[in-house]
Amino acid sequence: MSIFDEPKVDCHNHVLDPARFAYAPDVGYRPAGPEIGTQVQHRAVMDAYGIRHALIVGPNSGYGFDNRCLLDTLAASGGRFKGVAVVPPDTDADTLRALRDQGVVGVAFNMALHGVAHYEPSRPLMRRLADLDMFVQVQVDQDQMVQLAPWVLESGARILIDHCGRPDPARGLGQAGFQAVLKLAQSGRATVKLSGMQKFSSQGWPFDDARPYVQALIEAYGLDHCLWASDWPFLRAPERVDIGPLLRWFEALLPDAADRHRLFWQTPVRLLGFDDRVHS
Repeated sequence: MSIFDEPKVDCHNHVLDPARFAYAPDVGYRPAGPEIGTQVQHRAVMDAYGIRHALIVGPNSGYGFDNRCLLDTLAASGGRFKGVAVVPPDTDADTLRALRDQGVVGVAFNMALHGVAHYEPSRPLMRRLADLDMFVQVQVDQDQMVQLAPWVLESGARILIDHCGRPDPARGLGQAGFQAVLKLAQSGRATVKLSGMQKFSSQGWPFDDARPYVQALIEAYGLDHCLWASDWPFLRAPERVDIGPLLRWFEALLPDAADRHRLFWQTPVRLLGFDDRVHS
């Protein structure tokens, strides 16, 4: 079976459709041109690569706290897609519960964009997410996880770590932030997305300097707590990225089809609550 036909869940991607859902007026970045990915385009891309389910992440770029585009896409998917929303720090439990009922499984916190201190007021929100068995999804850069790890552990929530923790390849596997990411595996509540190599590789395709970090994450977390993600439609990518070559990259990394099945299908279906009988 071709890797493009193997069943997959893409655990980090975005839908951006400013023609139907206008961007928020106060956002710092407005995706345009090839960065735009409409609901129709998103579904076509997922279908083309054998991606049967997707975790769609509400982007800070374009939409900020406006989750209308995300929720509309989830509603139209008939359960095929789930989402991660972006919400204000004072969001109450009833609002979170309503989002959960619409297919949202967690809330995104982008420390790489805003800094860790920006999210200090969100620590009670993280605890509310834990009470609802929703994920705290965090995107960090370099050593930010050192400061953040105690917060997410104290919350009691399940943790999703975006894009391998975005280490600095020039600083080696021993850098403090990446070691903090690896240590979170011991909690049993953390899961890491093996994705976003274009966000932290200094060499570009084929991301040879990112490979040791991906391998270290697989060793620390095991494939039962690793997820694959494309990051489509690749906002702010420094060079062209496509899903096909990314899938081939993981095929070379994990030549055993059983290992790929765990990463691409079994683990995300179990952790994110997808019905493995739907669209399979």
